[in-house]
Amino acid sequence: MPEPQDVPSVVPHGPTREEDMSTISDARQRRSTLVAVCIALMAVIASVTGLNVAQPDLALAFGAGQSTILWIINSYTLTLAALLLPLGALGDRLGRKPVLLAGLAAFGAANVVASLAPSAEVLLAARVLSGVGAAMIMPVTLAVITSTFPDEERGRAIGVWTGVAGGGGILGMFLSAVLVDVASWRYLFVLPVALVVVAFAMARRSVPDSRERAGRSFDTVGSLTSLVAVVGLIFFLQDGPERGWSAPATLAGLLVGGLGTVGFVVWELRHRSPLLDVRLFRERGLASGSVVLLAVFGVQAGISVVLYPFFQTVFGWSGLLSTVALMPMALLMMVTSGLAPRLAERVGARATMAAGVALAGAGLGLMATLVSVDGGYLAILPGVLAMGVGMGLSMPPATEAITGALPRERQGVASALNDVTREFGTALGVALLGALLSAGYRGAIGPRLDGYPDEIAGPAREGIANAIRVADGPELVLAAQQSFVDGWRTAMWTGVALMAALLAYVLSRGPRPPAQPRLLEQGHRGGVRGG
Repeated sequence: MPEPQDVPSVVPHGPTREEDMSTISDARQRRSTLVAVCIALMAVIASVTGLNVAQPDLALAFGAGQSTILWIINSYTLTLAALLLPLGALGDRLGRKPVLLAGLAAFGAANVVASLAPSAEVLLAARVLSGVGAAMIMPVTLAVITSTFPDEERGRAIGVWTGVAGGGGILGMFLSAVLVDVASWRYLFVLPVALVVVAFAMARRSVPDSRERAGRSFDTVGSLTSLVAVVGLIFFLQDGPERGWSAPATLAGLLVGGLGTVGFVVWELRHRSPLLDVRLFRERGLASGSVVLLAVFGVQAGISVVLYPFFQTVFGWSGLLSTVALMPMALLMMVTSGLAPRLAERVGARATMAAGVALAGAGLGLMATLVSVDGGYLAILPGVLAMGVGMGLSMPPATEAITGALPRERQGVASALNDVTREFGTALGVALLGALLSAGYRGAIGPRLDGYPDEIAGPAREGIANAIRVADGPELVLAAQQSFVDGWRTAMWTGVALMAALLAYVLSRGPRPPAQPRLLEQGHRGGVRGG
């Protein structure tokens, strides 16, 4: 039956009889289900960052240029982000368990092919197929939790899921760096294959099947326009730093993404069974949860991007040691994500989310204030720890606010929206903080290059790695390092300003307290269809 076009104010809806039947009643099965979906999620997340540590090895193995290597790396995240909404909806329609198992099979096969790839073209194709499998896996992992766990345990299970989603990228980068150092880049694909095998075996045994039971048509036009919108905008954000923001290809990506977004919104407003009812963004929970996730994952990704070269160029550390230095943030994020739902039960989702945003902003401020060329890692550590705690506190209530805005029958779409928001935040954070760092560096090193010949000053302006490569003495190296720190501070203080604005938004427009519940459309009209 088509959905009405008017959208209500929202309340947590009560489960129907069909939903009760899909809820997992056995505690042991719930634990096995949670472990299975988190292992599957870890395989997907680890693959996002894994190849970053092997760029020189890939270029050497295939004789490929930097542009080809970046396409191999980015094709996975681009495919993943583009297909999340359509395949999330497909999981709702066909059943989350069969879609999860099919996604794991495709993902595992693609990684086996990638490990044996004889050419860059084969590796690129394997990465695209991996992205398709990942887009089947990722939204289903969260949808299984939100559609089958009982109300009293759902928040805590979401906390575990968000911890893996938040810290898994850094953990995957660390394990990948170890594999590259002790073996070769081909062994990078052993980790996701091993995780997939375990997840597949556990999912077959313990994950229940749940699906949409309402008779609604599949929104093919909405799926296609969402794909065009996401591909265009993610391409714009990923390609801008490399080609330049005014390059024709970059602007074409922005144009395609913008037109796709407009087309998607217009179609969804007119369609009687929309892929995603965009009117729901009027609600505080969905809107504030999406904004917080966008900002938090943007800051996390941006910080990782600027910290990694900082450790390598200012401290002179190896890639493996630089990755180890990021681990405290990832581990604290994962631990705090597990505790955040309990805190939200006591003080409310809005207060927990606000505390996390405030701590993340404080962490950025500490890094902007304390970091110096000769300050060492201990000057960075307090900010890293505050960031880890802050992000861990803010992610679970934001995720639950998004998934709680749609009924259980549409949890694949809700979970996909959560994941698309993460991907956009990651791309936006990398582009924004990376651009601020580069601009700050160039502005700071310019006056310090007076007196140097053009053959040294030219490359030095391009970046700190080039400056160190052409340096004819310790003076230029120190100047480049100090300029990098100046650019770093510009990026960090911008992040502080963004977190301050986000905190004000959360305090004024965050999720309503539990004492003021709101009804979803289906609950308001007499119960939610399907389970």
